[in-house]
Amino acid sequence: MGSTELGDFLRARRAQRTPEDADVRYSGRRKVNGLRREEVAVLAGVNVDYYARLEQGRETRPSPQVLDALSRALDLDPDAREHLYRLAGTAPPDVPSPAPRTVSPELRQLMDSHPHAPAFVLNRVLDILAANALADALFSPFSAADNLARMTFLDPAGREFYARWDWTAQATVANLRAAAGDPAQPRLVAELSEGSEEFRALWETHQVRGKTHEPKHLVHPAVGPLTLTYQAFDVRSAPGQQLIIYQAEPGSASADALSLLRTIPLRVRT
Repeated sequence: MGSTELGDFLRARRAQRTPEDADVRYSGRRKVNGLRREEVAVLAGVNVDYYARLEQGRETRPSPQVLDALSRALDLDPDAREHLYRLAGTAPPDVPSPAPRTVSPELRQLMDSHPHAPAFVLNRVLDILAANALADALFSPFSAADNLARMTFLDPAGREFYARWDWTAQATVANLRAAAGDPAQPRLVAELSEGSEEFRALWETHQVRGKTHEPKHLVHPAVGPLTLTYQAFDVRSAPGQQLIIYQAEPGSASADALSLLRTIPLRVRT
């Protein structure tokens, strides 16, 4: 039996969709986690054999109508639905090209004009392309503040820095999944898979999610706990780049900690 990313994704999401969630009636003992193939086919209104071929990699180009039906049957959120379309090569119609790695002088000037807020630029695969002084100070516990996924899974500092490491790890993998089609993604995934069992396990769940606005709970060795919210802005002049700005609630302990962090000399990484 063959396998494709599309088939792997469908199997993983089928296993995560319970009969109760899908309002599927059944009796007796079930031998599979989640829904059966037959149940997904019925929910989507497609032939059972056709759906089996999709999972087995014998059919790789389902129509947009079938993809819509599968998205509903599997209760996919917008990020996961877009990922399903991308795996099927149907939509969005354009495969993303690598985001420019050069950050414009104007954007760097904008980041530097926010000295009280950590600001940095990411590409689709979570490379940190540029950062202002406070972001450099915030990420100083890491041996290299080069890529958020590497920092989370491969740098020992990540488990201390991210107070909710498990949640951060799941969100990071889901963000990286959303970069499907970016030429840099497979190489990074291979590196992370080789270096982290946790990453391999989370990657197999096929969760997909763009950036949310959940607060970041961090612990910096120099200033202690930080609770930060953030805003993400697409860089119109450089598709694929995002400007991320962290901020603390005014008058909070986290705001005081950020102010203190600005006064501490940035250690030189070796």
